[in-house]
Amino acid sequence: MKAERRTTRSLPALLFLACALALVALTASAPPAGAATGVSAIADALRRSPVYVDPAAAGQLSAADADSLARQIKDADKPLFIAVLPAGYPTGNLFTNLRTATGVTGLYAIRLGDRFDARADSSVVPRTAVRNLVTSVQGETAKTQLTDFTDRALTSMGGKAPASWGSRGTGGSGASGTALIAIGAVVVAAGAGAYALVRRSRRRHEEERRAALDRLRVVVDEDITAFGEELDRLEFHPAEPGADDAMRADYERALNAYDQAKSAMAAARGPEDVRSVTEALEGGRFSLAQLAARREGRPLPERRPPCFFDPRHGPSVTDATWTPPGGAPREVPVCAADATRLADGRDPAVREVDTEYGRRPYWDAGPAYGPWVGGYFGGGILPGLLIGTALGGWMSAPAYAADYGTGYGDFGTGGYQGGDVSGADFDPGDFGDFGGGGGGDFGGGGGDSGDFGGGF
Repeated sequence: MKAERRTTRSLPALLFLACALALVALTASAPPAGAATGVSAIADALRRSPVYVDPAAAGQLSAADADSLARQIKDADKPLFIAVLPAGYPTGNLFTNLRTATGVTGLYAIRLGDRFDARADSSVVPRTAVRNLVTSVQGETAKTQLTDFTDRALTSMGGKAPASWGSRGTGGSGASGTALIAIGAVVVAAGAGAYALVRRSRRRHEEERRAALDRLRVVVDEDITAFGEELDRLEFHPAEPGADDAMRADYERALNAYDQAKSAMAAARGPEDVRSVTEALEGGRFSLAQLAARREGRPLPERRPPCFFDPRHGPSVTDATWTPPGGAPREVPVCAADATRLADGRDPAVREVDTEYGRRPYWDAGPAYGPWVGGYFGGGILPGLLIGTALGGWMSAPAYAADYGTGYGDFGTGGYQGGDVSGADFDPGDFGDFGGGGGGDFGGGGGDSGDFGGGF
């Protein structure tokens, strides 16, 4: 009886001791209260999943919403990383340090308190596009902001998701029987749902392509209509006095180009099919320029690309120096009217198109415009014309050829592409320097590349 009483009396003590030991272990493994989670810990979490929510910022985004965003990013197979951090988190060189610690090429977005900003390797998203994406979601609540940013970014960014998102560590050298059973159940469930996931991903991809073609169709139809109006204004008849065989051949080529453009657009099933439409229009306009020269007794024009600012202006007559906002100067082919405007210090007549952010120049309107501009200008000169623009950045992304076709010239960026593990081997200026001020409203400009704009 004495032994039994001693055992009974010792149970509360043993339970108390076990709880105390567990509490000590948890306290030792958790960061001190009020201490910021280290960049290395955040990077480790992002290497395993695209969305990280700091415990101190859990009120900003629920676990269910974070999981939903993570699944969306994984399904899209894009290297988008999202971190939600508390308002007091240290911000100096945060993006650069996180990119270095993660070591993966991609687009990094951080919600810090009620502030938001993003940085990206230019092989994944051009800096202009990052700035526009960030600006478009400023002032929104955390869930809405991160959802909108993710939706918009995934439609335009390049690269592939890192392989580490698709694997899990066992946490030790072996696995228990229970763990093996659980893993087996997951494998069975994954196998049953894999086909559905693939179909859903393909369906979403096709829906995005159809939406891009619908937006592009408006612009191409405007081009075809404009060319038809040029034919109507021509007032040329093959049997008119003074018409010769060369003139009739020019006119016939122009008419054939008009019919070919209409037929190609009617048959288009994706944005990449638009290239044959604008190729036909470019050839048709050159035929009209030749016909005009023959009728007026002028020397025949040399074959030059269309006016860069708006191909509807017709074949260019010279090259002029032009500098896009935030870009470097380059020579672009221009029509006579735009050459005069530039020489007078005025802005050229730029072709603007409708986007979800309002009217924008075509080179800042979306990746689907690559085939459109490629048909007008061919592959050889495009990289030089578009370097430093949003469209040039999109076309240099590794996933672009798969979505919109190839043959646009050398848009290769070299080095690491989206989703690749580069470690610290990246250019901080290429990754985070927007030329002062950062990509979002972080309270000031001129911060070091990779920080939040220096406003803290």
